[in-house]
Amino acid sequence: MNVSLTSNLEKYVNAKVKSGRYYSASEVIREGLRLLQDQDAMREGRLKELQQKIDRGMAQLDRGEGIPGPIAKAELKRYSAEHRKRP
Repeated sequence: MNVSLTSNLEKYVNAKVKSGRYYSASEVIREGLRLLQDQDAMREGRLKELQQKIDRGMAQLDRGEGIPGPIAKAELKRYSAEHRKRP
Protein backbone atom coordinates (compact mmCIF):
# COMPACT_ATOMS: atom_id res chain seq x y z
CA MET A 1 0.00 0.00 0.00
CA ASN A 2 1.26 3.45 -0.87
CA VAL A 3 0.12 6.48 1.06
CA SER A 4 0.54 10.12 0.07
CA LEU A 5 1.09 12.61 2.86
CA THR A 6 1.11 16.37 2.90
CA SER A 7 4.53 17.88 3.37
CA ASN A 8 3.65 18.84 6.95
CA LEU A 9 2.62 15.29 7.82
CA GLU A 10 5.69 13.88 6.11
CA LYS A 11 7.91 16.20 8.19
CA TYR A 12 6.04 15.14 11.32
CA VAL A 13 6.53 11.44 10.57
CA ASN A 14 10.20 11.96 9.80
CA ALA A 15 10.67 13.90 13.04
CA LYS A 16 9.11 11.02 14.98
CA VAL A 17 11.50 8.57 13.37
CA LYS A 18 14.48 10.86 14.02
CA SER A 19 13.46 11.13 17.68
CA GLY A 20 14.41 7.48 18.04
CA ARG A 21 11.06 6.43 19.41
CA TYR A 22 10.11 4.78 16.11
CA TYR A 23 12.26 2.65 13.83
CA SER A 24 10.52 3.59 10.59
CA ALA A 25 7.84 5.76 9.00
CA SER A 26 5.64 2.67 8.73
CA GLU A 27 5.87 2.20 12.48
CA VAL A 28 4.74 5.81 13.04
CA ILE A 29 1.79 5.35 10.69
CA ARG A 30 0.80 2.05 12.33
CA GLU A 31 0.85 3.72 15.75
CA GLY A 32 -1.32 6.55 14.40
CA LEU A 33 -3.80 4.05 12.97
CA ARG A 34 -3.94 2.16 16.28
CA LEU A 35 -4.74 5.43 18.05
CA LEU A 36 -7.43 6.15 15.47
CA GLN A 37 -8.93 2.70 16.08
CA ASP A 38 -8.94 3.37 19.83
CA GLN A 39 -10.61 6.73 19.29
CA ASP A 40 -13.24 5.18 17.02
CA ALA A 41 -13.95 2.47 19.61
CA MET A 42 -14.36 5.07 22.37
CA ARG A 43 -16.67 7.15 20.17
CA GLU A 44 -18.73 4.05 19.37
CA GLY A 45 -18.98 3.23 23.07
CA ARG A 46 -20.14 6.76 23.88
CA LEU A 47 -22.72 6.64 21.10
CA LYS A 48 -24.00 3.29 22.36
CA GLU A 49 -24.26 4.68 25.90
CA LEU A 50 -26.10 7.75 24.61
CA GLN A 51 -28.54 5.58 22.65
CA GLN A 52 -29.22 3.53 25.80
CA LYS A 53 -29.94 6.73 27.75
CA ILE A 54 -32.27 7.95 25.01
CA ASP A 55 -34.07 4.60 24.95
CA ARG A 56 -34.41 4.66 28.74
CA GLY A 57 -35.78 8.22 28.61
CA MET A 58 -38.25 7.37 25.87
CA ALA A 59 -39.48 4.39 27.88
CA GLN A 60 -39.95 6.66 30.90
CA LEU A 61 -41.97 9.08 28.79
CA ASP A 62 -44.09 6.22 27.46
CA ARG A 63 -44.88 5.29 31.08
CA GLY A 64 -45.89 8.87 31.82
CA GLU A 65 -42.83 9.56 33.96
CA GLY A 66 -41.86 12.77 32.16
CA ILE A 67 -41.44 16.15 33.81
CA PRO A 68 -43.02 19.41 32.65
CA GLY A 69 -41.11 21.35 29.99
CA PRO A 70 -40.22 24.41 32.09
CA ILE A 71 -38.78 22.22 34.84
CA ALA A 72 -36.82 20.15 32.31
CA LYS A 73 -35.46 23.31 30.71
CA ALA A 74 -34.34 24.70 34.07
CA GLU A 75 -32.61 21.42 34.97
CA LEU A 76 -30.82 21.31 31.61
CA LYS A 77 -29.59 24.88 32.06
CA ARG A 78 -28.30 24.05 35.55
CA TYR A 79 -26.62 20.87 34.32
CA SER A 80 -25.03 22.70 31.39
CA ALA A 81 -23.73 25.50 33.61
CA GLU A 82 -22.17 23.02 36.02
CA HIS A 83 -20.41 21.12 33.24
CA ARG A 84 -19.06 24.27 31.59
CA LYS A 85 -17.27 25.10 34.86
CA ARG A 86 -15.30 21.84 34.76
CA PRO A 87 -11.76 21.98 33.35
